[in-house]
Amino acid sequence: MLQTAMVPTLEAINEQIFSDAQLLALIGQGENWALSEIHARYAGLVFSIALKTLNDPASAEEIVQRVFTQVWRHAQQYRLERGKFSAWVGTITRHQCIDEFRRRRGHPRLDPADWESLDHFLGKDDSARDILEQAWVHSALQKIPAQERIVIELAFWGEMTHQEIALHCHSPLGTVKTRLRLGMKRLRRLLQESK
Repeated sequence: MLQTAMVPTLEAINEQIFSDAQLLALIGQGENWALSEIHARYAGLVFSIALKTLNDPASAEEIVQRVFTQVWRHAQQYRLERGKFSAWVGTITRHQCIDEFRRRRGHPRLDPADWESLDHFLGKDDSARDILEQAWVHSALQKIPAQERIVIELAFWGEMTHQEIALHCHSPLGTVKTRLRLGMKRLRRLLQESK
């Protein structure tokens, strides 16, 4: 007599507790219910990181959707030996928040030669000066190698630790520290030269 494979019912699935890694493997196989389970576990964490970063509940909700879309698309890239899922999803969240900041602000180009000519318009308005200084720094950042620029952005705007950057960039910790040090040195030199 042939035995048929038993297909688990939803109730049986709900009774079994899966690890994050198991759920990600199932997501990689196209199991929608596994994504729902991961979402239920981590949507609050993602929302709180996005809300703290963006200070806008609507944008934070949008970030949650983007993050779990990324999880769905890239579940097979997660490696347990590189760190906990919560760190991985936190990194994706921070990266999405950085992207959102970029979309909001655009990246104004400011020629450093124009910097001094703008001084008389600014007067004592510190907020206007801050905006122009950010544009000036961003302009200088565009002139350094991409690998160094990325680690600087993740460290300062993404508020990531060296270890989180290493995980995010799939690079050794020493390489991340070297890129950050060299990038900051180049950035400092560019900013000094343009004064």
